[in-house]
Amino acid sequence: MSNYYEILGVSKDASQDEIKKSYRKLAIQYHPDRNPEGGDKFKEIAEAYDHIGDENKRKEYDNRLNNPFANMGGGASYEDLINQMFGNRGGNPFEGGQRRKVTPDKVIKVSITPIESYLGSQKTIQYIKDNQCSGCGGSGGEQQVCTGCNGMGFQVKSVGTGFMTQQFRTACGGCGGRGYTLVHRCYGCGGNGFKPTTNQITIKLPVGVDSGQFLKFADLGDFRNGEYGDLILQLEVIPQDGYEKMNNDLIYSLYLNLDEVRQDKFTIPHPDGDLNINAPNVFDTSKPLRLKGKGFPGGDMYVKLNVKFQKTT
Repeated sequence: MSNYYEILGVSKDASQDEIKKSYRKLAIQYHPDRNPEGGDKFKEIAEAYDHIGDENKRKEYDNRLNNPFANMGGGASYEDLINQMFGNRGGNPFEGGQRRKVTPDKVIKVSITPIESYLGSQKTIQYIKDNQCSGCGGSGGEQQVCTGCNGMGFQVKSVGTGFMTQQFRTACGGCGGRGYTLVHRCYGCGGNGFKPTTNQITIKLPVGVDSGQFLKFADLGDFRNGEYGDLILQLEVIPQDGYEKMNNDLIYSLYLNLDEVRQDKFTIPHPDGDLNINAPNVFDTSKPLRLKGKGFPGGDMYVKLNVKFQKTT
């Protein structure tokens, strides 16, 4: 069983007022919005205060601390029994550890051309990004530990009695689950802790990248909960200038007039340079010409033949 007095840095004889002062000091120091690495410590502090910050709960805790099996006959919660049985080694084996808040990824759809995919071109992308407010450092203003949840961001409700007691956590309505309230909101960001700004990055596209693929860039997303999320680019290859991409094949639509159809050779534009090919003996627009090895890595190029002409009267 955890020693909550040691976690809060007070003695067993400390007054309730001393416990409260120590808790507030530590909660501000290790709150995830001010100390992104303090999530686990903040949870320990909040849990300790929840047990000994209240005078009645403190008496029950002191009894368990002096005699770990004193309450196993009744009144102990299911979580207390599990912790006593396992000596609180690693916490409740049926409950995952407290995870650090994670900022959602920012997903942006980006259209590229078949030629950009073929060449692995550089591409400049502009997007709206929520940057950390410089005026308040991302805090949103002067913070005060929420008195409704004691900084935990949630409230614990117990259902049942005796051995069948179950505890449920619900988001604190007083602070919206943040664990703190704002005393003075930052005028620069309105208390959000971030401001939308236009951001620009230049990326190098992988050769042969296809529709539906994603590119991830760490810490280039929005600012939330004291950290930046990642930027995810969702790529879509769209036809342009007669080119299409189909798997590893490069498709090109060639339009010829009647005079060009009668010629012996065709000039095919290609990303690596124009290609001169012999005209087929039978001109069939239903069958594309195949240029082996001229597509994306591992693919070919297919030329769709089309005839266009103006009727004369």
